[in-house]
Amino acid sequence: MALNKARLDKFLAQHCQISRKNVRLMLAQNRVLINGAVAHDIDEIIDNFSHISLDGKVLQDNSAYYIMLHKPTGVVSATKDLQHKTVIDLLEFPYKNELHIVGRLDLNTSGLVLMTNDSRWSERLTLPEKKVTKRYIVTLANKLSEEYVTAFANGMYFAFEDITTKPAKLTILSDYQAQVELVEGRYHQIKRMFGRFRNPVVALHRCAIGNLVLDNQLTVGESRELSEIEVNNIDINNLPLDA
Repeated sequence: MALNKARLDKFLAQHCQISRKNVRLMLAQNRVLINGAVAHDIDEIIDNFSHISLDGKVLQDNSAYYIMLHKPTGVVSATKDLQHKTVIDLLEFPYKNELHIVGRLDLNTSGLVLMTNDSRWSERLTLPEKKVTKRYIVTLANKLSEEYVTAFANGMYFAFEDITTKPAKLTILSDYQAQVELVEGRYHQIKRMFGRFRNPVVALHRCAIGNLVLDNQLTVGESRELSEIEVNNIDINNLPLDA
């Protein structure tokens, strides 16, 4: 749901089909509540998720939804697709068609996908300046070496976009597996970075976004709603890797 903001007096005037002069009278009589508190200011800014009532009658009560999905490979990060099953198709929630995807995964990448109808929250996680870390487990065709760690930390220049990637943290887990932490998501970035070493990515799995780690109780294809604490704390103290 795109976040639509409006002044309180405009909302009440349109919703109740009254003049703004009468809106002032309503507020003076303490008849309007916003999120449980008496409203006094006609200039107050409200949005889609503001709970608004007049004389005890609810005028607006939209719920925000936040979903974690364990995405399988072969499923597209889209709301509709004519060829493949989508992440929305995997959900069983009655409101699933209200959701949008927060940071997509490629067709053959598995792991954590977030969905919501709250655009404020999705922007908080995806805007480049927010620098929210994404963590991946990568399985490679060829052996890793310490050279990879340095190259990822220094960033890599991609001539096609004329950009240098931000520093990324690579931790070698075994000869053929690494953990990679990024604060950006360029097109096929991880595969292209390993491509510099002519080392094909065999499997790619996103295991965390910010402080939120993929629930190990979720089997592939399963999903659940996030708790209020998870929603609010996902990017708390999430420092950029080059800080």
